[in-house]
Amino acid sequence: MLTKTEAQNLCQEALKRCGTNDAELILIAEDNALTRFANNTIHQNVAERNIKLTLRLLAGKRSGLATTNRTDEAALDELAAHALANAEASSEDPDFIGLAEPAEYAQVNAFDQSTAEYSPEHRASDVGAICRLAKEKELNASGAFSTGSSEIAIANTQGVFAYHAATQADFQTVVMSDDSSGRAHASDWQVSAIPVEALGKEALHKADSGRNPQNIEPGDYTVVLDPYVTYDLVQMLNTTGMGARSVLEGRSWMNDRMGKEAMSPRVTIWDDGTDPNGLPLPFDFEGVPKQKVEIVTAGIIKGPVYDRSTAHQSKVASTGHALPPEFYMYTPRAVNLFMAPGDSSVAEMISSTKRGLYITRFWYTRPVHPRDAIITGMTRDGVFMIENGELTFPVKNLRFTQSYVHALAEVSAVSQDTRLQLSEFGNIAVRVPALKIKSFNFTGSTV
Repeated sequence: MLTKTEAQNLCQEALKRCGTNDAELILIAEDNALTRFANNTIHQNVAERNIKLTLRLLAGKRSGLATTNRTDEAALDELAAHALANAEASSEDPDFIGLAEPAEYAQVNAFDQSTAEYSPEHRASDVGAICRLAKEKELNASGAFSTGSSEIAIANTQGVFAYHAATQADFQTVVMSDDSSGRAHASDWQVSAIPVEALGKEALHKADSGRNPQNIEPGDYTVVLDPYVTYDLVQMLNTTGMGARSVLEGRSWMNDRMGKEAMSPRVTIWDDGTDPNGLPLPFDFEGVPKQKVEIVTAGIIKGPVYDRSTAHQSKVASTGHALPPEFYMYTPRAVNLFMAPGDSSVAEMISSTKRGLYITRFWYTRPVHPRDAIITGMTRDGVFMIENGELTFPVKNLRFTQSYVHALAEVSAVSQDTRLQLSEFGNIAVRVPALKIKSFNFTGSTV
């Protein structure tokens, strides 16, 4: 780990090599480790330490990017030279609005020393307990358990310097039989907040209960959705239109819905990079302080998140949602999402359902029509029939093509408990509850 002072000094050493040109530097230092297991056996432990510097240098309205993971003087010289060469070879951007100005940032604690120091032996002990339980039940457990720390610093020639240190832990497992599977997943910045053994037992129970699944007729069903499914609902809404660029280009599900009640009054979604109940980062990758953004409030569509470019086009202030420049095609993006909890539970949702489905995960979901957030995908890792308030038998996986906006308009209950999950590439954190939806359409079985 660097210190804040060391990170600032390194940023300044890189920026001073840009001469009279304006420039912006992103420093990301990571120290991560992962224990991977399959077939009820730990088969890999890996660790990586890296420092990545990304320099954006401006030559008038031309900009050039260069990246290195070396920090010696020669490497910094090369970084600036490559960024300048790339800027000179680039076309002018007539809409470029310059670099961010200095600002005040919220101080958010997201660093836990025990998580940063969590050893391979600790991870192996946690994972080993799950592997033994799976073997006893003649099931097959696989998954991964990662822990680590990171530092992010943003600096520019206008005087911006922002720094944040954080830790991160993520555990996920899939347990399988010959004809069933179960999954569990949780993330946090404190490893002590992840109940690894309980998550393993959750996946084991789903896999064990899901043996010998049966076909059912396609059609509309009341559904009780685990937080893993709610995660997919919120993430796909994010993908298809929570950013201002998609709204400005007219391809967001928010278009023609802002200010209207398009979802159930039980649905409230927001983004907040300063909330310690997520994985906080108090500034974006332009050095702009993150603002809490109400995206959906009591079913009413409020608005998207902004970076500086889209905010300038919309004549509003940036909400602090710029991604690193190499991800320019996805920016701005909500990366600290929350859905408000309710007052129910999964057990109560099931017991109040006369006939429906309890679904534990959506998988392989892809956008079909972003303007209505129409998504196609399938279920996975446990589907169960509900009859007269009880789970009666496991169901074979089902396909669907459904508007997630329309689905969230049908929410009739929300759980009190929530689950924090990281996206596949670890850059988006989503904390969500379980949901009950009155009607969800399935087009058929996957087999």
